[in-house]
Amino acid sequence: MEISDKKKHWETIYRTKEINEVSWFQPTPETSLYFIKKFQIPSDAKIIDVGGGDSFFADHLLDLGFTGITVLDISETAIKKAKIRLGDKAVKVKWIEADSASFKPTEKYDFWHDRAAFHFLTEDNEIENYIETASQYINPNGILVLGTFSESGPKKCSGIEIRQYSEITLQKRFIKSFEKIECITVDHKTPFNTVQNFIFCSFRKRTSVLD
Repeated sequence: MEISDKKKHWETIYRTKEINEVSWFQPTPETSLYFIKKFQIPSDAKIIDVGGGDSFFADHLLDLGFTGITVLDISETAIKKAKIRLGDKAVKVKWIEADSASFKPTEKYDFWHDRAAFHFLTEDNEIENYIETASQYINPNGILVLGTFSESGPKKCSGIEIRQYSEITLQKRFIKSFEKIECITVDHKTPFNTVQNFIFCSFRKRTSVLD
């Protein structure tokens, strides 16, 4: 799917659905916050939420006192909705409207978080671009946390094909620049009372790249 088509698709979804009418709705991102706590991420760390859009992860990070938050999403509408919800606190977040497969950061991050964006990349060149960007723009010893549909999860989301992953396939994708720390599977209950099985894997950026 071309970038313009992807953007149009997501803008339509965010314009026509309320926040609790999408399958990924999660008022408290417990798994994401678990990794923040597990790695004792300092409050001044540079954090990016890739595909964060209108999710509540940034809200919780702000409530916990984090000051270096960036949210990236392809949808302008999703970002606008998040800003409205956050009100005056929205200025404490850096917002980037871009496609996760092709954006180029202007700074490096200590904690890279992606819940359910990576699995929408189905073309090998998109996946390779994403991994290369993460490799270049995560600080040495920085943390990468990815949540994707598992091999027991859905094969589509919002009418779009996705790529399912396992602990092994995620590790193989990122092994050149990242060392796997921990992978867990999580059942996400949607607002429609269906269950989506995710795998969340955490990685640490290597100080030197493997050959």
